[in-house]
Amino acid sequence: MSGKLSGKVKVMYGVGDMGAAMLTAITQFFLMFYYTDVALINPAIVGSALMVGKLTWDALNDPLVGWISDRTRTRWGRRRPWLLFGAVPLALLTWLLFSIPTGLTGAAAFWAVLVSFLLFDTAHTVITVNYSALTPELTRDYDERTSVTTVREIFTVLGYMLGAATTTLVADFFSKSIGLDRHASYSAMGAFFGVVAMVAVLVTAFGVKEIGSGATEPAKIPPFKAVLSTFRNKPFMWLMGCFLLTNLAFTLLTTLLPYYLTYQLEMSKELPLVMFAMLGAIGLFLYPMKLLTDRIGKGPAYAVGLGVAALACAATFLLPHRPTVLVYAIGVVAGMGFSAQWVCPWSMLPDVIEYDELRTGQRQEGLYYGMWNFITKLTNAFGIALVGWTLALFGYVANQPQTARALFGIKLFFGPASAIAIFVALPFLATYPITRKSHAEIVKQLAAKEVAQ
Repeated sequence: MSGKLSGKVKVMYGVGDMGAAMLTAITQFFLMFYYTDVALINPAIVGSALMVGKLTWDALNDPLVGWISDRTRTRWGRRRPWLLFGAVPLALLTWLLFSIPTGLTGAAAFWAVLVSFLLFDTAHTVITVNYSALTPELTRDYDERTSVTTVREIFTVLGYMLGAATTTLVADFFSKSIGLDRHASYSAMGAFFGVVAMVAVLVTAFGVKEIGSGATEPAKIPPFKAVLSTFRNKPFMWLMGCFLLTNLAFTLLTTLLPYYLTYQLEMSKELPLVMFAMLGAIGLFLYPMKLLTDRIGKGPAYAVGLGVAALACAATFLLPHRPTVLVYAIGVVAGMGFSAQWVCPWSMLPDVIEYDELRTGQRQEGLYYGMWNFITKLTNAFGIALVGWTLALFGYVANQPQTARALFGIKLFFGPASAIAIFVALPFLATYPITRKSHAEIVKQLAAKEVAQ
C-alpha cells in the first residue's frame, strides 16, 4: 500500500472515471439546456426542483453510501461490489434522465425533473463514492497519489471531452441519420452515454483489486457521529471550503457555456470545437500541472492554476456580441488553469483521510469521499439552480433572439461571477496546511502506531 503502483493498475483504475466523467459532463454542460430548450420547461422551475433534491435526499445519500461502503465486507472487497452491481442501473437511469416528456408545466414539470434527477443522482452516487474511495487504498505515498491521480484524470478529461464536446454531435446523429425528432434524439443520446459509462465502470470493477482492503477493519463510529467528525477535521474543512467555491465557479461556466456561445457569440455550431479547445488544453496540461505540484506543493499549485483560469473567465465578459476566434484562445488559457481542478483536489483528499486516521484511529475513506461528493453535487446543483433563476430573472426566452438584458445576465454569470468565486479561494489554497513535510510526519506517526499495536 505504501509503494509505487504499476502503470497497468493506474490505467485500469483510470478507465472507470472516464465513464463517470462523461455523465458528469453531459449533466453539467447540457442538463439545464435540455430542460429549457428541448423539454421546454421553465428555467426557474428546473432550478427550484434541483435545489429541493439536493437539500433533501442528496444531503444524505453521499455520506450514507460512503458510511455503508466503509462497513461492506465481501470476498471482492468493500468498493468493487458496488461498482459491479451499480453499473447497469446507472445506464438505465441516465437514459431516463434525458427522456422526460416535453412541454410540462407547473407541478408536473417540477416532479418530473425532481424524481428523474434524484434517481440518476442516487445511481451516480453509488458509483462515484465507491470508485473514488479506492484511491487512498492504492498507496499512501504523497507524490505517488499525485501520479495515480494524474493518470486517472487523463481518463477523466477524455470522458469529459466525450461527454461535453460530443453530446450535440451524438444527438444530431440520431436526429439526422436515424430520423428521430429532437426530443427522441436526446433520449437516445442519454442511453448511448449510459451504456458507455456502464462498460467503463465494469472495466475497473473487474480489472482492479482493492490492495490491502481485506485487512482493513470497518470504521466503528456511528453514522451521525461520523459525519459530524468530518467537520472537526480542519484540513478537510479548509479544502472543502475552497473546492466549494471553485466548483461553483466551474459549474456556472459549464452550465452557461451553451447559452453564451449560442446567444452571445452566435456560435452554436462551433460549440463542440470550443469545448474541445478548453478540455483538450486541460488534458495536455495535466502532466505539467503534476510537475508544478511536485515542485511547489499541492495547495500552491492549485492556487496558481485557478488564478490563470479566473483571469480567462473574467475576459469573456469583454467579447463582442458576434462570432470571434478569441473565444478559442480564452478556452485554451482557461483549460491550462483548470487542469489544477483535476489534479490537485483529488490528490489532496487522501492526505486528509490519513490526518483523520491519526486523529480518530479509524479509516473512513468512504465517508470522506461521500462528503466530498455531496459538496460537489450540492455546488453543482446550486450552480445549475442559480443559472435557472438568473435566466428567468433576466428574461431569457428559449430558442429566440435574446434581449440586451438577458445577454447581460448570461455574460455576467458566465464570466465575472465565476472569476470572483475563484479569487476568494486563492489565498486559502496558497496556505493549505498539509504539505509534503507534514504529510510525511503523519504517515510516520501512523506507522509507529501500527507497530505498537
